Amino acid sequence: MKRILTALTVALTAVLFFNACHKVDSLPMYANGTAITLTASKTAVVPTPADSAKEVISFSWTNPKYASDSNTYKFILEIDSTGRNFSKESTKIVTGKFLTGLTGKELNSIVLNYGFTLGTAYGMDVRVISSYGNNNERYLSNTVKINVTPYNDPSVLTSAQTSVTCTLANAALASNTFSWTPSFNGYTGAVTYSVQYDSATKNFVAPQEIAVGASILSKVLTQGDMNTTALNSNITGGNTGKVEYRLKAVTAQGAVSYSNVVMVTIQSYQPLIRLYMPGSYQSSVGAGNDWDPPTAPELIRDTRAGALNNLYYTYAYLPAGAAFKVTQGRAWTIALGPSTSTTGTAGNLVNGGPDNFSVATAGVYRISVDIATMKYDVRSGRMGFVGGAVPGNSWTPATTFTDVNSQMGYVKRDVFIGINDFAVDGWKLIDNNSWNDGALTVTNTRSYGSLGNGSGNGSSVEINTGNNMPNPAAAARYRVIFDGTDVNDVKYIMNSATEMRLVGDGINQVGVNDWDPPTSPQMAYQGNGKWKIVIALKANKSIKFLAGNAWGAFDYEDNGAGTGTGVRKIKWDGSDNFSTPTTAGTYTIILDEKAGTVSIN
Repeated sequence: MKRILTALTVALTAVLFFNACHKVDSLPMYANGTAITLTASKTAVVPTPADSAKEVISFSWTNPKYASDSNTYKFILEIDSTGRNFSKESTKIVTGKFLTGLTGKELNSIVLNYGFTLGTAYGMDVRVISSYGNNNERYLSNTVKINVTPYNDPSVLTSAQTSVTCTLANAALASNTFSWTPSFNGYTGAVTYSVQYDSATKNFVAPQEIAVGASILSKVLTQGDMNTTALNSNITGGNTGKVEYRLKAVTAQGAVSYSNVVMVTIQSYQPLIRLYMPGSYQSSVGAGNDWDPPTAPELIRDTRAGALNNLYYTYAYLPAGAAFKVTQGRAWTIALGPSTSTTGTAGNLVNGGPDNFSVATAGVYRISVDIATMKYDVRSGRMGFVGGAVPGNSWTPATTFTDVNSQMGYVKRDVFIGINDFAVDGWKLIDNNSWNDGALTVTNTRSYGSLGNGSGNGSSVEINTGNNMPNPAAAARYRVIFDGTDVNDVKYIMNSATEMRLVGDGINQVGVNDWDPPTSPQMAYQGNGKWKIVIALKANKSIKFLAGNAWGAFDYEDNGAGTGTGVRKIKWDGSDNFSTPTTAGTYTIILDEKAGTVSIN
């Protein structure tokens, strides 16, 4: 048996051997080619934008003499910066030809992708890899060295306007559009653009930039933007001058190109001046860090003609012994305080003086400064109702602050709240017990009117104008809020104060559904902004106060996340609900809107 198996094995091996030999003989046989020699038409290339579409250099090589049709020969032209041994090569494939060339655009794009500086010559290595069409039998040519100088292919910048007039009132309106053609024609990477500007004739020695972004070919500037370029180019507010602009383009690899220069004549305006109040009081009242202009509260600007950028004020609580200064901007560069000869509640301002403003007694103050006349005034800060719509007032400011219902309560910096019965007649808000005399001074009374009805998110107010607040729609009790939280839009809010409901899931009373305003119990109004209710509460649940029988009415939330019984702060601009005490039982709840508190006892 072993002899039979051995014989069969030998026979099978012989068959396979002869079959294999026959299969190899059926394939075509290619002879080896020969290494090629590369030649360049130039050793240095300095192209220009005009050469973009022209062939600026050609390369040719010898025939590798492969044993096939030369039309199928494959050649790969490789280019890399000298010394990198083609580790980051750019390539161009050629089939069936023994030469090729590069246009100015192609060569410039290759060089730019290496991040080379425009106008500087760089050494480049070039070689060719030859092979059959199927990449077999590859040969490397000799390496040819050439010098290439990348050229600047800048954008062409145009300005829609050659002259613009800028005003503070129209600062947000579009003023001018800069447009440009793409930089680095033929470059395939991202190009980032920015608009540079400088004073005319300065030749961009120290330009400033307006960022644009990648692949964007235009930039619209508002009157405020154009005014900023004028001010930064030493054209002071209210004057006319010329500003030069150019476009800066940067490739992803760092090559930089600058466009032509365009000039625009600009009539500028004085921008908004902002004043801040750093002092020793800041941390104690939650107004940033003590003596820290970057976190200090901002003063309100008086926007009347002749007062804008001159007259500023604020209504603020200050603890006893509080000291402060007024800075122009959020730095100590311009720091205003009382002059040494006029310390006190009114007098002259001085920049950089050793003295601070200070108050001996804790309280709410109205602080006014005029940086044009360099005067200041510090007095009691208050707000109240005056007018025919106010019971017993009849447009007499002297009665505003003797009637508790006409006086508003201070809630926080530049915010007051009050509740009163209004008739259908005109009225204003006022911060002193006498009318203003029309002068733009730090000591003058400020009265407020408006063209809006104060509903919703409120309406902007006007200072010392002939406009009253709009008449109430009907005689009733109303809540009024003076809100200077946004110094750019001081406003008032007016809404119904005829009822106040306790809503939530913490009410233990038959017929009251959780979080259901229509079935929620009403509080009794006590006068002077106070509401009261005696009610059974569930433990560790939630409640809030709603001035109506449906969601959407004015409401109060917790301003301190307190628990248990006692006094808590309230707010109306969004926060957590109030937590009921940890023990269920009957409690007396007093909501004091003017004091900004609620007590649960």
